[in-house]
Amino acid sequence: MSCHYIYIADGVKKMRPICSREEYLKLRNGGEQSAILAAVRSGDESRKKDLVQFNYSCLPNDDGTLKGSKRITTTVAMDIDHVPPEKMQPLQERILAKKEELGLKMLEKSARGKGYHLVFARKTELSQEDNLKWASELLGVDYDKGAKDITRVFYTTTEHELLYLDDSLFTQQEFLGTDERGFINKDTANCADESSVSQKESRVNPCQENNYNGMEFSDIIAKYWEMFNGGKVPNTGDRNVLTFELAVTLRGICGFSLERLMQVIPNYWAAPDGTCTAEDYAEWQHTLENALKEPRKGMPYRLKQVLQAMKSTAAVKACGGTMQTPPPMPKRLPPLIKLLTKNVPWYYKPAVASAVFPALGAHLHGVRFRYWDNVEHEATFMNLLIGRQSIGKGSIRKPIEYIMEDIRQRDLPNRQREAEWKQKNPGAKQKKDPRPADICIQMLIDNLTDAVFNQRIVDAHNNGERYIYTQVDEVEALKKVTSKGTADEVGLLIRKAFDNSLAGQERVGADSVSGIAPLRWNFNASTTPPNARKFFYKMVNDGTVSRLDIATIIRSDDDDDTAPVLGIYDQQFAAELMPYICRLEAASGLIECPQARKLALEIKQENRDAARLYESEAYRVLSYRANVIAWLKGMVLYVAHGYKWSKEIADFVRWSEQYNLWCKMLYFGAQLEKELRDEIDIQRQSGPQNLLELLPDEFTREEYYQMRKLNGKQGTGDSTLRSWITRGHVALDDITGRYCKTQEYKRKYGNRE
Repeated sequence: MSCHYIYIADGVKKMRPICSREEYLKLRNGGEQSAILAAVRSGDESRKKDLVQFNYSCLPNDDGTLKGSKRITTTVAMDIDHVPPEKMQPLQERILAKKEELGLKMLEKSARGKGYHLVFARKTELSQEDNLKWASELLGVDYDKGAKDITRVFYTTTEHELLYLDDSLFTQQEFLGTDERGFINKDTANCADESSVSQKESRVNPCQENNYNGMEFSDIIAKYWEMFNGGKVPNTGDRNVLTFELAVTLRGICGFSLERLMQVIPNYWAAPDGTCTAEDYAEWQHTLENALKEPRKGMPYRLKQVLQAMKSTAAVKACGGTMQTPPPMPKRLPPLIKLLTKNVPWYYKPAVASAVFPALGAHLHGVRFRYWDNVEHEATFMNLLIGRQSIGKGSIRKPIEYIMEDIRQRDLPNRQREAEWKQKNPGAKQKKDPRPADICIQMLIDNLTDAVFNQRIVDAHNNGERYIYTQVDEVEALKKVTSKGTADEVGLLIRKAFDNSLAGQERVGADSVSGIAPLRWNFNASTTPPNARKFFYKMVNDGTVSRLDIATIIRSDDDDDTAPVLGIYDQQFAAELMPYICRLEAASGLIECPQARKLALEIKQENRDAARLYESEAYRVLSYRANVIAWLKGMVLYVAHGYKWSKEIADFVRWSEQYNLWCKMLYFGAQLEKELRDEIDIQRQSGPQNLLELLPDEFTREEYYQMRKLNGKQGTGDSTLRSWITRGHVALDDITGRYCKTQEYKRKYGNRE
């Protein structure tokens, strides 16, 4: 095949062959190609990177990667850009008129519509650049000098922009060797002597079925090396043992077939140009044969781990993004969101668009919305922004400051009145004056006692059923909201706040703060991925994480790593924002929107279908409240825009639900998937646990026997060992022959590193 689709796997560009016209056209027309193309041609260059990408001039490396490939295909791709509008049509006609002489395989308009991409048959006696020069002279037009490398990818357009396509572009071809100048080496392309074996004999046929249950073997192998070898592929010194272990792991899903293993497992003895000596080829084959001779013991534990990790990856993609990029925001945003995100670069807009809702919701009081199941909800939003250090999480501050400015101004006199009352009525003495009942302070600092937090909850409820609001730079700071100072207490508050459950305290002392009221608490918190997983480690499967609205900031290596330039926040910005805030403040009572209800029902069914398709229980569980949160955002926008529903609001709601789900699956999906899968199997049996706690995280059968003897137990204990495996406490690693305590066991019983 001379056409390869470019995709990202674990942050690396990889290629896979396109085997038919149907597959090629399906990729060109899939997803949001049309919308993205329209955005690019309207001047939004930032969307160009979201277009489908193809390569037409090279084959992938052994590991499927694009970078550094030297394997030339039988075609050459050419980029003709910056063509004057009046010369576009004549050039197109000239190219098509010379298609036979050129050996034309494909012709399309470029993404910006100001030029063409074409693919033509390679002249084997010429280098890549000389081929381009030859075609340039034939057509009488300059080619893009920056697009002459064989690894150059081309941003494709839609089928509508496709002007010519020859099916021979998808014909299977043999590997063609190259010399150091980039010419096709006919000696390695057409023959091999006794001391050299062409890699074509050991490479898998790219177009035969090369997957297991829909998962590409190349992706399975990449995930295996990521999990069990630090992402490194075998090399000189370890390739024998590592290839052997990989073959033992994969042989069961390859039908215990040597031929299949040779198609699936790369030859790590081969040179970068794809060739290896006959001795090395025999060594690779002999290693696979030895793996097949090992006793069969069912599906290896390592393979189960890899496949489960792959399933979690697939569920992330079900949300509309990839492992590296979240679902793209709609091009047309509701006016309020467009205003709030206009001053930040495009890669910050999703985070800002999510982070503003806790502050917007804090302006609603005494307002309820009825969901499709007839349960009434209030505008509760607890936003967690996850991103690596120094990536720009502070970009959300300014929009939130402007949204909360009116509440901050209202809080100032109330704080002054409270301070004056405290001065007149010092603690530990009988109060002369009752505390004013109309004091209401909504914006909280991140260092409170239980009494203060409880007082704020009760005051907010008694003064119009209002929300209290907190903003912290690090999620750990939320521990200081109450006196207990624990993550568990924060998790409990999150669960109560989402459901507006009763919270507070009852005290008998005359000076003690007492009161119970529905907890209405919105907050914004930020953190890094490791801290997020650590903080919420015990709260992934108890409903806490599912109640959060999670956002992230991801910048690719190609982005400029300098500090972002933000727009100006000034009085003009505040004036434009004020009408929306006033509408939220004026709202009251039960508010319903038929269009929002209908959309929530549609999303519910779509999530149900996606969970079944990807066999993801975590996706199904998280989707319930993700739908509620997105619907609530739609209702807030409905009110803020004068009780008017629009296509822009509907598109934003749908994207917001997918984006929230994508973030949750990315950061917590794998853990939740495993916990849900093992939940039924794990049983709390005190007998076998006591002995297991005495053993290290990994142990041999002999170490187990010795531990039994030391504890005075009789017999071999094989039944106990089998029981541990059945209940999911330990797993046998067929590669090392050692027993390993499962992550679920360590999480449940505290025996963690």
